[in-house]
Amino acid sequence: MTAAATARAPAWPRRLAHLALVLAALAFLALFLLLPLAAVFAEALRKGVHAYLAAIDQPGAFAAIRLTLLVAAIAVPLNLVFGVAAAWAVARFEFRGKALLGALIDLPFSVSPVIAGLVYVLLFGAQGWFGPWLAAHGVRIVFAVPGLVLATMFVTLPFVARELIPLMQAQGAEEEEAARVLGANGWQMFFRVTLPKIRWALLYGVLLCNARAMGEFGAVSVVSGHIRGLTTTLPLEIEMRYNEYDYVGAFAVASLLALLALVTLAAKTALEWRYGDELAAHAPGGH
Repeated sequence: MTAAATARAPAWPRRLAHLALVLAALAFLALFLLLPLAAVFAEALRKGVHAYLAAIDQPGAFAAIRLTLLVAAIAVPLNLVFGVAAAWAVARFEFRGKALLGALIDLPFSVSPVIAGLVYVLLFGAQGWFGPWLAAHGVRIVFAVPGLVLATMFVTLPFVARELIPLMQAQGAEEEEAARVLGANGWQMFFRVTLPKIRWALLYGVLLCNARAMGEFGAVSVVSGHIRGLTTTLPLEIEMRYNEYDYVGAFAVASLLALLALVTLAAKTALEWRYGDELAAHAPGGH
């Protein structure tokens, strides 16, 4: 078949295939994402709005919300600082152990969160390596807020770094070198040259880190002790209510966690819509 004949060939088979792929993707999302999310809210409201509000208006729920936000408010900024420092080291310097550092950053992706929690119990628990010394000095880590923060930091550690490293490697260091030649010190170079170039990837990493921090269950469950009102975050409060056969209460609290996730998604989408061109310009390969 000649090129002219190929050009005159009907385009409907390609359009049909494109439509089929789009419909398949939408059906997959509806079945495995939208339907379960709708089921959470439907089950939470099954006995009416009054029962829903009564299930939320309890000390345990408010304590879980406060603790979830507190843990995220501590863990996310610490991982932000680590992620920027790690990305700077990997993208800008050559040193022995660089590959090892990259592997360690990815370690939380491959290690079960439950194992991470058990490691902290082994280190800081009453019978752990440092447990007797901590107890003698009145310091509690496991079954207390510090243990929740440590466990959350472990599972969320890679998110900021893995957003920044490929971007900083793709951008290169030419502008930073020029700033150094012009007399800028390290802080001036970072805040005036590097940070404006990575700020959107940094914000993406923070949003992902925050979403995972608020929804973490496995590692937090191991180190929390499930002390209601003291060490139960929202995911643990959901589990405890479900195990107590308080299904409406469990789904009501689950709806709060889902709403927090939707707020994070809305913030991400709003940034993409408002600053779409600038985001593309600062993405790897952007101009």
